[in-house]
Amino acid sequence: METRHLRYFLAVIDHGSVSRASEWLGIAQPALSQGLGRMERDLGVSLFERSRRGATPTPAALAILEDVRASVARIDAAAQRAREIGRGSAGQLTVGLVSSALFDTLPRALREMRRLAPGVRVILREMSNAEQAEALQAGEIDIGLMHTPVAVGGRMRERQLLRDRLVAAVPDEFDVPGDGQVSMAQIAQAGLVMYPQSQLPSLYAGILDAMRKAGHDAHVAQEANRTLTVLSCVAGGCGVALLPSWIRSMDFRGVRFCDVRDGQALPSFDLSAIWPARSVPTLADMFANLDLGAG
Repeated sequence: METRHLRYFLAVIDHGSVSRASEWLGIAQPALSQGLGRMERDLGVSLFERSRRGATPTPAALAILEDVRASVARIDAAAQRAREIGRGSAGQLTVGLVSSALFDTLPRALREMRRLAPGVRVILREMSNAEQAEALQAGEIDIGLMHTPVAVGGRMRERQLLRDRLVAAVPDEFDVPGDGQVSMAQIAQAGLVMYPQSQLPSLYAGILDAMRKAGHDAHVAQEANRTLTVLSCVAGGCGVALLPSWIRSMDFRGVRFCDVRDGQALPSFDLSAIWPARSVPTLADMFANLDLGAG
């Protein structure tokens, strides 16, 4: 049965006659009668008893009435949802993100997404770089906010969102000179608190290489796979962490943030959006192209 025939059926039920239903639908009576006849042939039953007083539904018509109403309502809802998704104003988007995206990038993106596409449901999953790479390949997330460079299998698009310099997170009792800056030598002596090498191999290697270039044989005293855990280790006296400068916006008890006096060779801390390349625009494309960088 065609959807329009179901609508004809409901119109006759609601208006009590073919003539009033055809007027309400804006179609000719013969077209409406032909549509109802086709529906009756498809079902193999009569749906209306016609008389001068109108069209009275048969027991068979009454038996299917609520099912037809529900079916048409679902079809209408599905059509509306498809139109909204086509306009990018509805649907569901699953976003993976590293913890560093939580403090500035994500709030800006959510505000902009709500303004442009208020009907989109955004699901957030805080994950490490490695977890996001696997989830993107498996189709478990639609877009990842990750530290780059990073290897992700499949055809992906990438947009750099932030490039941040590193600052030192030191314990409160750390001997900080009067200018508020610490040296690479002090960091090497205290030992480093780092994200695991497997999680951010380029950053890990870049920091150790910068320490060697400065003439210091630094050692990793403690590894931690989340930023808040890194700060807890610093506050606990495990060593010094080198973190992106946005970390200064946090007030973490037992930790002080300092510039590195001779840290020009330290790598940058990059945040990028990575998502699958599709032949048609997706919600991930919309999200990635929002103003996600820091203001």
